[in-house]
Amino acid sequence: MDGTYYTGYTNDLEKRFKEHNDGKRGAKYTRDRRPLKLVWSKEHRYFKKAFLEEKRIKALTRQQKEELVNGKT
Repeated sequence: MDGTYYTGYTNDLEKRFKEHNDGKRGAKYTRDRRPLKLVWSKEHRYFKKAFLEEKRIKALTRQQKEELVNGKT
């Protein structure tokens, strides 16, 4: 773990997290940063809402992401 935050969306969180941590199907960004730790998640009913949430989170500063993870936003 290098202390960075990875943001993504999926329709199967458990499967995708396992792929990132164990398999070759994880994102290239996460391959050299294992083991990973899930620090925050949010469920959306619709794909588009999840996509837009991912975009919003990726635009946050590190401090804002830490506040999100710590429940301060």
